Amino acid sequence: MTGIAAVQARMSELDRLVAPQPVVPRTTSAVLPAVAPTTRTAGLGGPGTGTSDATFAAALAALGVDAGSLGLAATAASAPAAPAAAATASGPTGASLVEAATKYVGTPYVWGGESLAEGGLDCSGLVLRSLADLGVTDVPRTARQQMTLGTPVASLDDARPGDLVVFGGGTHIGIYVGDGRMVDAPKPGQDVTVRDVYTTPTAIRRVLPAEGAAPVSATTTAQGAAADAAAFAARLAGVTA
Repeated sequence: MTGIAAVQARMSELDRLVAPQPVVPRTTSAVLPAVAPTTRTAGLGGPGTGTSDATFAAALAALGVDAGSLGLAATAASAPAAPAAAATASGPTGASLVEAATKYVGTPYVWGGESLAEGGLDCSGLVLRSLADLGVTDVPRTARQQMTLGTPVASLDDARPGDLVVFGGGTHIGIYVGDGRMVDAPKPGQDVTVRDVYTTPTAIRRVLPAEGAAPVSATTTAQGAAADAAAFAARLAGVTA
């Protein structure tokens, strides 16, 4: 009988271990795992606590509480939509291009010059250098090539600060500063200066927006925007995974 009693005692112990645990009533004040949902980023397990919705739901499940009954799923679904990449981006504008170019006022004209290390700048070198200072890359070297950048502007009346103004079919280029004036490197023997637009431009090209945008290659704007969107989507997927 002693052996049978021992077996029966062991079976009773196993029954207690595998028996279903009582469900915590939804109105109870039972202590939950140490999380602070009020400081979490809704639906994304934000940086406030480093706790994700999945982790929180698992903790509730361990207590037998339905996460859906507490509105956890609704919180994730109602989280504000991720902002578009362009809305959070910051970068060069037409105004910042004017600011970058006017810093070179007084620099001597040097044919083929692209930097102060070469002793000066020529007209297209000023455009190249000023855009590079803003992080805009892949800018072609000559005025004739630069006159194909960006989008066309109909007339000087429609021009905005930062637009490129091209003259002589591509023999000279400057940067419009507004009020009928431009900054350019005129010719040998003269310095970079701000002066009146002296004749009707052959072309006016807008290479930067009035408002900030992420710095991208001036010759691959569409590709750069697509890459930015893809990168943002990848980051979002990593957060929500």
